Amino acid sequence: MRKARLLTTAALAVASAALLAPPAAAAARDTGGGLEVNPSTVMPGSTVTVNTTACGSDGAATGDASAVGAGTFTLAPETHKENATGEFKVPPSAQPGTYEIAAQCSGSGADGKQVAGDLMVTITSTAAAREEQQVTPKGHVKTGVGGALGPDPVQTAAGVAALAVAAAGGTWLLHRRARGDRI
Repeated sequence: MRKARLLTTAALAVASAALLAPPAAAAARDTGGGLEVNPSTVMPGSTVTVNTTACGSDGAATGDASAVGAGTFTLAPETHKENATGEFKVPPSAQPGTYEIAAQCSGSGADGKQVAGDLMVTITSTAAAREEQQVTPKGHVKTGVGGALGPDPVQTAAGVAALAVAAAGGTWLLHRRARGDRI
């Protein structure tokens, strides 16, 4: 019994380690630097800037935005922070969703290295979405329960009357039970 428990524990540990380990392709794909997409949420027709430090100080890259329908673009090295930067325009026909934008480094040091980042395309602008979230509610909450200060005094009176009848009936039943009468 003890050996079976030890073997089961060891098998579960190996299985969980295998599930938690990143796939080899993903580990080789993005080993540092990453691809920064700015802005990360856009509307169709917007211009997007991407940059990466993964290609080194004199490295350039070829970007691929074909997932969103923008095709390929070039990332050129900048003079500061070892950045390679490029731009592309999201087509006006792009559908809402999240798209992977990739870049493959070329040049000395990081030749062939791939990095990726996500771009989210929305129908509404982020400024309009923020305005919609800041709308304050007005009026009564219509939950169906009502309240003592509800908008309809007839319904409030009916509710109070129903509670009074229930209280009187409960008191009468408790009084009969205390006297020993059977219900």
